[in-house]
Amino acid sequence: MPYLLRSPAVEELPALSALCFRSKAVWGYDKDFMEACRRELTLDPRELRSTSIAVAEDRGQIVGVAQIKVFGTEADLLKLFVEPTALRAGIGKTLFSWATAAAARMGADHLVIEADPDAASFYRRMGAEDCGFAPSGSIAGRLLPRLVKDLQGA
Repeated sequence: MPYLLRSPAVEELPALSALCFRSKAVWGYDKDFMEACRRELTLDPRELRSTSIAVAEDRGQIVGVAQIKVFGTEADLLKLFVEPTALRAGIGKTLFSWATAAAARMGADHLVIEADPDAASFYRRMGAEDCGFAPSGSIAGRLLPRLVKDLQGA
């Protein structure tokens, strides 16, 4: 099913941040862990100018969000979250395709993903390859799988 992809409005950022929080929680993390991640899961209005963000809609309802930031020939996938009630409907794949195409259009040769360990298999299915580990921005001492998707030819 095709989903409408569009840019977010500033007034939607709190709802998008809440979606990110709900989506992260599907992995069964406890309350303290989730609260430690809240800052990283929150979209700030300044990011509308410094990053590229896509909102996925299905029949007028927001069902997902993705965010990238490009630095020269490297892009970072900062967020990719799907509404928990809409998982496994192709929204993540649609948003990942948007992220890779947008990053390539902006001159990136590869997309770097610091994934939740439970989400890493999704990125591998999308063609990303393991490239070590990265420290969590929210939990001291926690390492996240680091993956890279080659964008040349994307």
